[in-house]
Amino acid sequence: MIIRPGHPTRPTILIADDHQLVAESLRSLLGQKYEVIGIAADGKELIEMAVRCRPTLVLTDLSMPLLNGLDAVQTLSVMGLRTKFIILTMHADTSLAVLVFRAGASGFVLKTSNSTVLVEAIRVVLGGGCYLSPEFPTDLVSVLAEAARRPLVDKAPPLTPRQREVLQLVASGMTMKEVAAQLSISTRTAESYKYHLMNVLGIRTTAELVQHAIKIGLITVKPLDVTV
Repeated sequence: MIIRPGHPTRPTILIADDHQLVAESLRSLLGQKYEVIGIAADGKELIEMAVRCRPTLVLTDLSMPLLNGLDAVQTLSVMGLRTKFIILTMHADTSLAVLVFRAGASGFVLKTSNSTVLVEAIRVVLGGGCYLSPEFPTDLVSVLAEAARRPLVDKAPPLTPRQREVLQLVASGMTMKEVAAQLSISTRTAESYKYHLMNVLGIRTTAELVQHAIKIGLITVKPLDVTV
């Protein structure tokens, strides 16, 4: 956790990304024009820092430990913060974009975009608009219309916040004992959540749980680091 005091004359930005190098690069890019007041390393820390610091804008990665960026933004939106949200992702998926705007974000930017795209997204969102990376295979108006029409969870049964937590932790490779410790519940209770989760989703194996978590953006598959 890194927190800096805000400057009253400039918009304040809170960054959330579990990759320190990425977060520091974003702070360096944005620091000249905006006041970067903090860096969160996971979704739960993002919520705690956003509630405490009340930034003008939150710039968060979609896939993070403990709690993903989508659920963190949804939680903060429900709290009624007057904060704008931009979510960064590696997935140019239209269905995911619909979920992002439905959750309360105003911008969805691909991490493969160049810096001018991100700077423009921030300018538009701070000006009261919405922004979708031009690389997406659809237009912003269509995504916003679909976000207004659809329920929050698209083409899948709704999950409770605790079920989504368990899904993310299991899919990230934790054992049920580790999941239980992370959530401060018993191993038996954690196993019960997993069992009911699999029933709700119609899934039979942990591998299928991982595939579902990747599909809805709870986790990402990192490329193998192969050295010769």
